[in-house]
Amino acid sequence: MDSWRRLFDRADGWDVDEADVSAALSTVRDDRPAASDAAEERSAPPVDSGPARVVADADVLAADLLVGGDARRALDPLRSHSWTTLLSSERLLSDAEAVIADLTDPDLARDWRERAAAWVDLVSHPAGDHPALATAYRGGAMHLLSFDDRLLSAKAGATLGSRLSVSARHPRAFATLFDAESLYREVVGGEYPGADRDPRE
Repeated sequence: MDSWRRLFDRADGWDVDEADVSAALSTVRDDRPAASDAAEERSAPPVDSGPARVVADADVLAADLLVGGDARRALDPLRSHSWTTLLSSERLLSDAEAVIADLTDPDLARDWRERAAAWVDLVSHPAGDHPALATAYRGGAMHLLSFDDRLLSAKAGATLGSRLSVSARHPRAFATLFDAESLYREVVGGEYPGADRDPRE
């Protein structure tokens, strides 16, 4: 299985930006038949939310690999700390894999999927739900990272705040606000020991 370092190096050969990723994800989701979610109809009940539980929408997952920038700065702290959890679902991984395959090549997309699946905690959710929102709800995430303005708008934020214990944030905002030391004290307790994983492995 390729390391993150190797995957990032392989992705450097393509000229892709965040707008390309967002457009490709829109096409993937518009074209995906609802029946493809049938395997996720049986879902576990939601778990208690926690501040170290995070969901990245498929655009952020793909941009982490293909663009770097804000997406990578947001996800690197999660790769660096074993006591944080990136939640995902088969649908989210499939959407990101399809975007990567469309913008680069299927081999890179497949190898990315293998590495990502080994990192995330998978959550199942009902068919037809928005995969990022459903994953956040079912998995108890308090942070949802996305480039989608529909999720980041003030109206969406008010709706999410009233129904779910989750805040949707642009990756840039999450990377700016992430404070590993204070979060460690809240989630684990005791003195923060520093990062305990190599984010490129």
